[in-house]
Amino acid sequence: MNLSGLKPPVGQTRPRKRIGRGMGSGRGKTATRGHKGQHAGTGFSQKRGFEGGQMPLHRRLPKRGFTNIFKKQYAVVNLGRLEKLEGDHFTPDSLRALGVIKKPGDGLKILGSGQLTRRIQVEAHQFSRSALDKIQAAGGTATVIGAAG
Repeated sequence: MNLSGLKPPVGQTRPRKRIGRGMGSGRGKTATRGHKGQHAGTGFSQKRGFEGGQMPLHRRLPKRGFTNIFKKQYAVVNLGRLEKLEGDHFTPDSLRALGVIKKPGDGLKILGSGQLTRRIQVEAHQFSRSALDKIQAAGGTATVIGAAG
């Protein structure tokens, strides 16, 4: 047995359908496009989602709510994550350098999930109420800095 003798199982592969290659091919003349009609002419292309005149799915489904284009997207860090990091002073720049946050977005927000057992200093644009309470209970300081620039 060698590699040149390998073949797929019988019936697994089929020859490519050669369209519009003369009458002897069985697919000449109209080249599987049928006679006349919207699809038959050259240059025909259909818009995405077109369903032959039926009301398209994206128009049949109900629309709910709206998207607030002024919504602020904050980079979020939990206290449990800060507990595992080395150092005791954290800023948006230092957290980005450590790889904790990738995109600062509209600023940094500290959330209170996780335990905090040591004193840390945190500078962020926003703090949740539970995060503030836990930082102060551990003897640390939480400083609110201005809007992200």
